[in-house]
Amino acid sequence: MVAKLQCVVLDCADVVELSRFYQSLLGGAVNHPDPRWSLDDDWATLHTEDGFVLAFQRVEDHRRPRWPNPAHPQQFHLDLEVEDLDRAQEDILARGAKLLDDGGGERSWRVFADPAGHPFCLVRH
Repeated sequence: MVAKLQCVVLDCADVVELSRFYQSLLGGAVNHPDPRWSLDDDWATLHTEDGFVLAFQRVEDHRRPRWPNPAHPQQFHLDLEVEDLDRAQEDILARGAKLLDDGGGERSWRVFADPAGHPFCLVRH
């Protein structure tokens, strides 16, 4: 092993908005004090209850990803495990997500975009 994963960093225009969106999905604490990072208008963190950390970095003139379009690449994506895809979809759409691919009804996953345009998947448990 060469390294240990410290966090996943998402580029966005509004670090507070995006950190609160993911907090509403995953729980945890936004901007929990941590000596590894300075928190400011350009950087926010979400510490989940299981110890995983997402970080959010403000990027001037952020270009929203367009899935699936290589001219506007994903930049990253998360797979989030859920028990009930339909119920989870309804919930995250109400929180500001946008449906990108419903899986055609046959798949065990669906693709969404967060408020900053980053694709993520809900995957049936």
